[in-house]
Amino acid sequence: MRPPRAWQRMLSGRRLDLLDPTPVDIEMEDIAHGLAFVARWNGQTRGDWPYSVAEHSILVEALFTRANPGIGARWQMAALLHDAPEYVLGDMISPVKAAVGPGYEALETRVARAVHLRFGLPADLPVPIKRAIKQADRVSAWLEAVQIAGFSETEADGFFGRPDPVLIRGMVLRLRPPAEARRDLVARHAALLRAMADPGA
Repeated sequence: MRPPRAWQRMLSGRRLDLLDPTPVDIEMEDIAHGLAFVARWNGQTRGDWPYSVAEHSILVEALFTRANPGIGARWQMAALLHDAPEYVLGDMISPVKAAVGPGYEALETRVARAVHLRFGLPADLPVPIKRAIKQADRVSAWLEAVQIAGFSETEADGFFGRPDPVLIRGMVLRLRPPAEARRDLVARHAALLRAMADPGA
């Protein structure tokens, strides 16, 4: 028996069925808007603005690109969109995801696959790409922990591992209004779409 639909209405006017998402119902503007208003670290960060998942997404893509020089634009896009499902599911910390169980992961995977297909990526990313994105995600978590979430470097090393100093050189996190993070996420997405349209990308 088919489960009941779980519709989420977007500001674009799209209606996304969270239990059966389709690529045609996904718009980047909705993703960027949602992620710009989702706080990382459950909002427990320094400053007058929350550190959003939109800001985190931009950082992860920058770290992924720096760690993988010459990587194709499509995989940069995958890094940029690595947390895209959170625009409708929110940012749940790992211990809570584990407590919720496999149902949450399955839901997250369905949304991620629809996002990937919408923007010209394979539904399931190649394992080496997933690992490289995860590594960039861990480095970003270390930076966030140390710079804005109140961790000492020793504490962050224990949770996330010590990043390569060359990789994080000059990476200073900014806390700013959601509209600015939203704008920059949309702009980076558009630039990568243009690069993906290049046959050599």
